[in-house]
Amino acid sequence: MADDAQVSQKHHAMGSHHRNKVNCRLSTPITIRLMPTTFQEIPRERPVTPLLDRADTPAGLRRLAEADLESLADELRQELLYTVGQTGGHFGAGLGVIELTIALHYVFDTPDDRLVWDVGHQAYPHKILTGRRKRMSTLRQKDGIAAFPRRAESEYDTFGVGHSSTSISAALGMAIAARLQNEPRKSIAVIGDGALTAGMAFEALNHAQEVNADMLVILNDNDMSISRNVGGLSNYLAKILSSRTYASMREGSKKVLSRLPGAWEIARRTEEYAKGMLVPGTLFEELGWNYIGPIDGHDLPTLIATLRNMRDLKGPQFLHVVTKKGKGFRPAEVDPIGYHAITKLEPVDAPTAAPKKASGPKYSAVFGQWLCDMAEADQRLVGITPAMKEGSDLVAFSERYPARYFDVAIAEQHAVTLAAGMACEGTKPVVAIYSTFLQRAYDQLIHDVAVQNLDVLFAIDRAGLVGEDGPTHAGSFDLSFLRCIPGILVMTPSDENELRKMLSTGYLYNGPAAVRYPRGTGPNTPIESDLEPLEIGKGVVRRQGSNVALLVFGVQLAEALKVAEQLDATVVDMRFVKPLDEALVREMANQHALLVTIEENAIMGGAGAAVSEFLARENLLKPILHLGLPDIYVEHAKPAQMLAECGLDAAGIEAAVRQRLQLLGL
Repeated sequence: MADDAQVSQKHHAMGSHHRNKVNCRLSTPITIRLMPTTFQEIPRERPVTPLLDRADTPAGLRRLAEADLESLADELRQELLYTVGQTGGHFGAGLGVIELTIALHYVFDTPDDRLVWDVGHQAYPHKILTGRRKRMSTLRQKDGIAAFPRRAESEYDTFGVGHSSTSISAALGMAIAARLQNEPRKSIAVIGDGALTAGMAFEALNHAQEVNADMLVILNDNDMSISRNVGGLSNYLAKILSSRTYASMREGSKKVLSRLPGAWEIARRTEEYAKGMLVPGTLFEELGWNYIGPIDGHDLPTLIATLRNMRDLKGPQFLHVVTKKGKGFRPAEVDPIGYHAITKLEPVDAPTAAPKKASGPKYSAVFGQWLCDMAEADQRLVGITPAMKEGSDLVAFSERYPARYFDVAIAEQHAVTLAAGMACEGTKPVVAIYSTFLQRAYDQLIHDVAVQNLDVLFAIDRAGLVGEDGPTHAGSFDLSFLRCIPGILVMTPSDENELRKMLSTGYLYNGPAAVRYPRGTGPNTPIESDLEPLEIGKGVVRRQGSNVALLVFGVQLAEALKVAEQLDATVVDMRFVKPLDEALVREMANQHALLVTIEENAIMGGAGAAVSEFLARENLLKPILHLGLPDIYVEHAKPAQMLAECGLDAAGIEAAVRQRLQLLGL
């Protein structure tokens, strides 16, 4: 990295009305560092940060002079680069809200004032400034700092997040509670322009004006979807429109003009027209919000002045700030999607790693290839994703078949009902969606697709445990909430080839179908290139043994085969959760002393429960052991650690089976 430039930071010229009297003192000479320009230049050693050392809590931050805050922002960027380089994690979004995070904690009395982040990808700077800086080296690690805000971790994390578009609803609930409790605390929601595409955000915006809530919504527009209108005039207008003088004049005019028939309505419309000519806030004004902006989200003096002006305004307030995702780190600015998150850096002196074992392609890549192949074979196929083109591997499909590709943004409910509408007209929709996000569209899945028996295939990615992102992103429940839906086909592939075959099976099925598959790579099973389906409802015996039958639903098949060698157990790849291969289950029950079901899904209501229900219905009284995810939220860790914790690795499966055999005296 380039040598640090030793310079004394000049005071930023500010009017006295921008300062608290307590903070009107000389700023501290500090070291300005050149920001890294390549991934390799991310600092491997903790940077020297004299201001951040004094401001690692909001109380300490508020003791700094305003003239020091821009230098603090430089230090915080360096700290974030260093921290994420050590641990990996979300990256670009946090760099883009450095100034906004500082300004919010500087102006508002957090944690008494409630600050709610949306999604949470951008919350690392918030964590650093709220007393967790020394623990950031444990980020996303077992028993360490979580990837997202969570209430149990800090009083500054006022609401646990991980899914998009919840912040306005949560902050509105807090604002209403403050009113009921006669408390003066403020409620602030920070939502990104991408998250604002979800219907839930607009439901909350509409309700807030209905109850005239005293709250502030900050739209963090980082160039991902909403157009820019930023500059000196825009910043100046924001200061004027957010000022107490303007607000009092507006209210005074309202009182006077309201006595004249129609006069206030004319004045209001004239005001809206004038604002609409200069700022893009007409939509929010029509929803009953006092819209201010857009302003430059990296201009700290303007941010602080505007937030101070808006802090005590009554009613729903809406501030539009424009930021740059990845701000300060050139690669992330150029490629905000590619640098949304990064893996941790290896130490410079790390020994050369041993060659990794060959592993198969990612399951999402197998899906992406199948989608292109099936689209070539069938012109009716359309692909739908709720803003997960890269994650679900629809990039190639979107490029080859742009007219048949639909990214509906962060709107899972709409994605499912859109697919239903398409299916009504003879197309063949494939909805690529993460398991945890399908939960948000459960009503649409039942009411709009399943009740009408529409031909929609759900390619459910990230099923089971997903590792460092933790319980908000785990796909722990899909088998439980899918198998209770009448008429749906539910499949669990054990490897890459099985995934491809099941996708074809679900696509050719007449009705709703779901294939759930995990994050990451498979065991490198050879993949057949055809598009032939499987026989529906038929499992396969992969190993014949005695005494114990392991009935596997999904990718734990490889672990089960290891265990079977130690126990001389039979191993069955069940393949289908619904319809269950009842004939095969009956056969296994008649031939073995113990049945063991294995799945990476909640035990309660899962695939194993389907086996037990069948045995009870058939009056087949057979000892059965269910292995799966326990009735807890499994906390973030490495995937292998999480599976071991749940007893779903080979050692855990073997130990559980041996213990049950001992209890049975077998």
